[in-house]
Amino acid sequence: MEEVTGAQLIAESLKTQKVEYMFGIVGVPVIEVAMAAQAAGIKYVGMRNEQAACYAASAIGYITGRPGACLVVSGPGLIHALGGMANANMNCWLHCFDSGFFCLQVEACRLYSKFSARPSSLEAIPSVIEKAVRTSIYGRPGAVYVDIAGDMVNAKVDRNKVREVSCCPPPPVSLADLTAVNEAVSVLKAAKAPLVIVGKGAAYSRAEAALREFVEMSGLPFLPTPMGKGVVPDNHPNCVAAARSRALLQADVVLLLGARLNWILHFGLPPRFNADVKIIQVDLCAEEMGNNVRPAVALLGDVNAIIAQLVMCVRKDGWKYLSNSEWWSTLKEKIADNAKIALSLKATLLMNYYTVFHHISQLLPRDCIIVSEGANTMDIGRTMLNNYLPRHRLDAGTFGTMGVGLGFAVAAAAVERSRKKSRRVVCVEGDSAFGFSGMEVETMCRYNLPVVIIVVNNNGIYSGVDSETWKEMAKLGDLTSIAPPVSLLPEARYDEVMAAFGGRGFLVRTVEELRSALQLSLSDWERPSLLNVLIDPSSDRKQQEFPWLTRSNL
Repeated sequence: MEEVTGAQLIAESLKTQKVEYMFGIVGVPVIEVAMAAQAAGIKYVGMRNEQAACYAASAIGYITGRPGACLVVSGPGLIHALGGMANANMNCWLHCFDSGFFCLQVEACRLYSKFSARPSSLEAIPSVIEKAVRTSIYGRPGAVYVDIAGDMVNAKVDRNKVREVSCCPPPPVSLADLTAVNEAVSVLKAAKAPLVIVGKGAAYSRAEAALREFVEMSGLPFLPTPMGKGVVPDNHPNCVAAARSRALLQADVVLLLGARLNWILHFGLPPRFNADVKIIQVDLCAEEMGNNVRPAVALLGDVNAIIAQLVMCVRKDGWKYLSNSEWWSTLKEKIADNAKIALSLKATLLMNYYTVFHHISQLLPRDCIIVSEGANTMDIGRTMLNNYLPRHRLDAGTFGTMGVGLGFAVAAAAVERSRKKSRRVVCVEGDSAFGFSGMEVETMCRYNLPVVIIVVNNNGIYSGVDSETWKEMAKLGDLTSIAPPVSLLPEARYDEVMAAFGGRGFLVRTVEELRSALQLSLSDWERPSLLNVLIDPSSDRKQQEFPWLTRSNL
């Protein structure tokens, strides 16, 4: 009789379901689960915070198309992971796993997951994990939670009594109704100012080949959402990201591909959108149809498959939107105007966001994975740092979550290490955002993950003060009563944090130092690097046409 422990069953079941990566923080009683996962061939990455571990696991699902696992202990461990689970579910990513003592955890996690369960016995573990993984990837992807009672981890059972459960098949692919597809093409043909919006749902569905064919065949302008960048390269002539506000405001028909009309797209409402805009909504989730704006046409199904249907209709019809239209002229004019503004903004004595991103963009490899978070850092970086490949940009996402960056970067670097030809992972952080999970630089150093971190340091949240002003404020009394709530310690040495763990740290004050440090970091594949880039504390975004979403009353 061969006996097997609960920990072994968990690990083997995950491996059977093609889960290749596990992130977590071990403690009693889950240490044995992590060890069993390694024995089963799953790569285990020990993190410094459960939230970052959950962020890393969720990124695996998006990058690879198979769930990543997050292993945490009960009680506080799970509570710390809930933020990552909620972020994953909102982003439509992840498989999350926990082992512990407290039964109420299953109910607590139902709010933040598609599926939450506790196996009733050791024999039930393979079936429950198969259902969890299947639920996580079928339909709209999302987080799932499996709770294992603490006494089950080391308990044993006769292997012959455990029913073997095979890997769940790939998600079924559904097509849109052909009548609705033809109607959508008719609406596009009648549009004077059409616009295609590319969401991360298009990236997740691996729609890059079909979408590029559709864009080039139809001649339509497209606008990527933050994580829709790279599905069609940002430098494609039909990309109008540099005229985003104008495109959203004046489009009369929008083809929405795997994107949601949430805060990122201003809910599809005025003043950012035309009040009479017609939406053609393509989504995997029926419940998403009509949120905030009722669609003129709803195309329900797999985004990649539906784009292929649209390609067939356009090809059969022979239609192409005119490149010399008034709409294209308007968009190109705005793109040119914004390019001039960005050029003038980077020409300052002290480095600002535009100066930094201008030089970074010149040095980054075209195939690098860009992780980005922060307020101005992420917003400005999105417009200036191009992506040329799909699923090569990871950022704060639908929840606008700060603190995701280093966990995402660890996950991306772990995946890249397994490839025959690794690509660089570059993590561009605001100084405030870096602080949420800064200790994960130790994780990078421990596993020799050659992530390049660039901290754009303006001494604060949105804006800070310079060192001299800080010293003068300190003379006036207790800084808790005087210092602006948005301020952080001026010129904090984040570079020395990385160096303390054995990575490379660079303090950067000038363009020359920036270019030199970045080139050195990109050439080093043995260890991580951190560039602490000091910019003008008062540096800000260019004036926005519609600042209501980011405006502060300060």
